[in-house]
Amino acid sequence: MRTLFVVLMFGLLWQLSPGAKANAPLFELKSQCPPSFSFKQGRCFLVSQYQFYDSTQNRGVGGTQTSLPQVRDGFSPQQIDLGRFLFFDPALSKDGSLSCASCHQPDKGFSDDLDRSVGITGEKVGRSSPSLWNVGFLKKLFWDARATTLEAQAEGPLFDPKEMGNSKEQLLDTLNGNDEYVRLFQQVYDSQLPITLEQVTKALTAFQASLISLNSRYDQYAHGYHEALSEQEIAGLNVFRSFVARCSECHQPPLFTNDQIAVIGTPEPEGMPFDVGAQKTFDEFKLRGGFKVPTLRNITKTAPYMHSGKFENLFDSIEFYTKGRGHAVPKDQTLYLHWHIWEPDLSDAEIESIIDFLGALNDESLMPTIPTSVPSGLPPIDETYQQTQQ
Repeated sequence: MRTLFVVLMFGLLWQLSPGAKANAPLFELKSQCPPSFSFKQGRCFLVSQYQFYDSTQNRGVGGTQTSLPQVRDGFSPQQIDLGRFLFFDPALSKDGSLSCASCHQPDKGFSDDLDRSVGITGEKVGRSSPSLWNVGFLKKLFWDARATTLEAQAEGPLFDPKEMGNSKEQLLDTLNGNDEYVRLFQQVYDSQLPITLEQVTKALTAFQASLISLNSRYDQYAHGYHEALSEQEIAGLNVFRSFVARCSECHQPPLFTNDQIAVIGTPEPEGMPFDVGAQKTFDEFKLRGGFKVPTLRNITKTAPYMHSGKFENLFDSIEFYTKGRGHAVPKDQTLYLHWHIWEPDLSDAEIESIIDFLGALNDESLMPTIPTSVPSGLPPIDETYQQTQQ
C-alpha cells in the first residue's frame, strides 16, 4: 500500500518541477469520430442497429429487439479526444498521483477490481467503482443516483477529499498553467480563455459518452444471428429473462440496466456500517438501502460486485437473490425491498447457466486508445498504484 508520504512527495516534486510543463510533448487532437459514431457537420453521432427498433415495451421479460434510450452525443472529435487526455492525466488530482483511469481502468471494464476504490489518502472510499461502459445513456449516476448529468458526476471524484482531492481553483490553475492544455482547449473551444471548469467537465463527458459496448455476441444474437450463442448461453438467457428469475426486470436489455433505484437488501461487508444509499439523495425513507441498478455489460471484468464489493464472484452475487427475500437485511433495519426481490429458488445449474450467458455480454471492440503520454508529462496510468492495490 502506498504511504501518504510518498503520495505527497510525488505531488510536490511534480508541482515544483519545471520539466512537468516546459518539457511536455506536443499533442494533436483527433479529427475523426470514434468507431460506431458518424461524423455530421463537425459532430459525432452514435450509429447502432438498436436505433432502428421502436419497441420500448419489451425491455423486461420478453423480446430482445428493443430500442435504446437517448444517448449523449453530438460532441466534436476534438472534444472527445481532449476528454480522453484529461481522463488519463493524473494532473487532475490534488497531488498528481491519480487520474480518472486509476479507478476506471480500461482492462477491468472501466472499474478497478477492488471492493472499494482507493483515493489519494491511501484509504478505501465508501463504495466500489462502477463501470463506465455505455454511461452516456444513463440519467442517474453514482450508486446513490446523486448526479443526473455526466458533467455533475465528473465534479464528484475530482473534488472529493477522499478521492482525487482537488479543488476547483487548483485544477484550473494547473490546466491554465500548462501550455499544451491551453493550446488544446483553445482548439476545442474557439480560443476562449482562461480554461473553465465547465469546459473541463464537458470534455470529460464527451469522452465518457463515447464508451460504447453494444456489439457482444448477445447483440449479434438479438439482431438475428442465433448461432452467436451456444446452447448453454441461450439456456442461461432464458432463465435470465424468465418469470422465475426475473433478472431482466431490472437488468433490461439492451443496456442491461433500467437506470433506476432498487432496494435489494445486499449485506454490507463485515465491519462496515449500514449504507443508506439513495435515501440520502432523495430524502425518502422508502429508498433506504437503495442503489442504482448497474449495467451487466462486461460484467465478468468488474468483480467484486454490489455497491460495496461484497461478493467476489458472479455465482455468489446471483445466489444472493435465490436465498430468499430479505434474508440479509440487518435485524435493526427496516427496508422496503423492491417488489421483484423474492425467492426464485434457482438450482446451481441454473445459476451457472446465467453466468454462461453473462459472459456473452462482453464487448470491448470499441475500446479507446490509451495515451502513452499526456500533456502534464505524468504517467497516464499509474502502474505503481495498480500494483500496490492488488
